Amino acid sequence: MRVVLSALAFLGATILSNAPSIAQSSPERQQFGRLTVETVARDLDHPWSLAFLPDGRMLVTERAGRLRLIGNGNATAISGVPEVRARGQGGLLDVALDPDFATNRLIYLSYAEPREGGLGGTAVARGTLDERAARLTDVQVIFRQQPGYSGNNHFGSRLAFAPDGTLFVTLGERFDLRDKAQDLDNHLGKVVRINRDGSIPADNPFVGRSGAKPDIWTYGHRNPQSAAINPRTNVLWTIEHGARGGDEINISRKGANYGWPVIGYGTHYSGAKIGAGTTQKGMEQPVFYWDPSIAPSGMVFYTGNRYPGWQNSLFTGALAGQMLVRLQLQGDRVIREERLLTDMGARIRDVRQGPDGLLYLLTDESNGRLLRLIPAGS
Repeated sequence: MRVVLSALAFLGATILSNAPSIAQSSPERQQFGRLTVETVARDLDHPWSLAFLPDGRMLVTERAGRLRLIGNGNATAISGVPEVRARGQGGLLDVALDPDFATNRLIYLSYAEPREGGLGGTAVARGTLDERAARLTDVQVIFRQQPGYSGNNHFGSRLAFAPDGTLFVTLGERFDLRDKAQDLDNHLGKVVRINRDGSIPADNPFVGRSGAKPDIWTYGHRNPQSAAINPRTNVLWTIEHGARGGDEINISRKGANYGWPVIGYGTHYSGAKIGAGTTQKGMEQPVFYWDPSIAPSGMVFYTGNRYPGWQNSLFTGALAGQMLVRLQLQGDRVIREERLLTDMGARIRDVRQGPDGLLYLLTDESNGRLLRLIPAGS
């Protein structure tokens, strides 16, 4: 498979694959209202996540298990990536740079890990990026979701570094094991918080509690595929998939229970009511929810100034909804929703802010694209 880089993109106009083939690519731009959508790269195999290097180049994960370094007219495959369980919703998932990447070159990957007996589970590994050799070295697994399970759904999984350097990992409840999201003796339906080497922070909420995993930060989640630190408050926000309705935005409060599957908005796929309904004492309410579901994935708090009127906005992609959603914030409240790119017909898997202040998107397709949004008048 080859990755095509658009001539209009800042990355150049070459095609680079694992084979030595180079050719020209025609410019690709589409207009959607006041936004121009520019294709930076296409022919990506279900790209899942995007991270910017300090020099503006990008790391992109493909669910089948490939990590690519995109920039300077090249799309280079990085070797040394851990083996992944690329089935259903599983595979190579999120990528994040260490807070000290400029000096240590460490990157972190979350992925569906194959395990003995046909089982799998979300794992996090870190390794040193050797860009000249196009490989990861000294790869270590620093976290494994327990228990493993044979199903192929609801792995999560996003990575977010807190200002104190600890790492949050969002974990799905593996669909069939939803009831375990309320139990503290496992990692199903949880957000965990670990140190960068995988050790446990001493101030985690369940450290020292009998029968509880000490890395758990919050619990009662379904399938959180979005996570980001709010730059105004330095607090983690997550977005998780509901069933038929009930996609939720949550502020991740230390030790809190977010209710799944006891409470939730919407219904189960069968049409049945979810647990006790929408409220229960001791369980958190979402900041915002969607009913019907849009299947949100990826998120970013926009801090740039390239789009007039979009400061203080939260963006998320939508898979089933096939759009980009802008949520205008007032403190910790959502006061307005704007649906963008609804005519593009693309499942948007991730959204990130680039060092140029523009928004970049990944589309979840076998011929997926890396896109950037150009505001009117630019």
